[in-house]
Amino acid sequence: MYRRTRLAAAVLLAATLTGALAPVAAASGQRDPVQRQLDQLVERDEVPGALAYDGRLTRTAGVADLTTGRPMVDATARFRLASDTKAFTAVAVMRLVADGRIRLDDRAGRYVPQLAGRPVTLRQLLKQTSGLPEYATLVDWSSPGTSEDYLALALAQPPVFAPGTDWGYSNTNYLVLGMVIDKVSGVDFRTYVERVILRPLHLDDTYWPAPGELTLRGPHARNYGINPAHPGAGRVDVTDLPGHEFGASGGLVSTPPDLNTFWNALFEGRLLPHWALRLMTRDTTDVGGRDTYPPGSRYGYGLASIPLTCGGVYWGHGGDLPGDSVAGGRATGGRGTVTVYTTTWAAEGSSLRHLQGAVDAALCAKDR
Repeated sequence: MYRRTRLAAAVLLAATLTGALAPVAAASGQRDPVQRQLDQLVERDEVPGALAYDGRLTRTAGVADLTTGRPMVDATARFRLASDTKAFTAVAVMRLVADGRIRLDDRAGRYVPQLAGRPVTLRQLLKQTSGLPEYATLVDWSSPGTSEDYLALALAQPPVFAPGTDWGYSNTNYLVLGMVIDKVSGVDFRTYVERVILRPLHLDDTYWPAPGELTLRGPHARNYGINPAHPGAGRVDVTDLPGHEFGASGGLVSTPPDLNTFWNALFEGRLLPHWALRLMTRDTTDVGGRDTYPPGSRYGYGLASIPLTCGGVYWGHGGDLPGDSVAGGRATGGRGTVTVYTTTWAAEGSSLRHLQGAVDAALCAKDR
């Protein structure tokens, strides 16, 4: 989640079917533009493994396990969505809006007592314009707490800015939105997301980790990163993480085919009324050059648009943890959908350029 990446350090400081049929292009194979970007991630940026899946072709580079040298997994393997989870949470909130159960300009304190008296609205939470401080860097992740506990940590800090006056990425915004879903739907936000998104779309390989569950279920690559609590140890295996604790901000685990299915369903109007999707993508803030977003990017409701070199944009979110980075989404102009991920943090410098470059190359392939 952490970005996108703020949660990554905090975590460690304290302690599909379509893909099964898809051809695979290994790092030693064809050198198309997408493959070149993946190869650079491995050869230049020292990423252990990388994968790109565009709904037809799976391209990989590197290995799935540095100890055994096992080849990089295919698109049927699971990985942590990190902050891509926020798009699912945002869609769930917009379903409640579409059903008339909440309004975007309702104050969050109407549903979350800890925010009573604060002028923060649901719209501001979705857009990351609330000014609420980041909770993730304040948590002792070795001792699980509740959403209320985590929110209390954030609220003990001064606001970053007055609500609605600026943009600032904070996992606290989506922590609160999960609490709003709990209150309004009458069920845990995880259950609600399963009801309105995962089950209707048959995303059978996507799940919320159970309390105390550290491992990834089913086939998966190992994940590697620097443990900030022991940076002198260098890059270590960080596959096991307290995924349940990442919650509505970053807890989902999925596969590239499932994630692509989600993006396609959202932008094909299968999850929300068209007016709701228009709000998510038109009520946006310029975030170009901020966080990990390149120039020309805009942030809406749990969605970001990123320009393509071939014209148009793609809509997604992105996410990072010490053990993975995720990019991709659905492009405008009928250019398709792609998911790219790495098995270590790749959120700055050349690794970020190559990660985003792989997305761009896949979605602009028609022009090459």
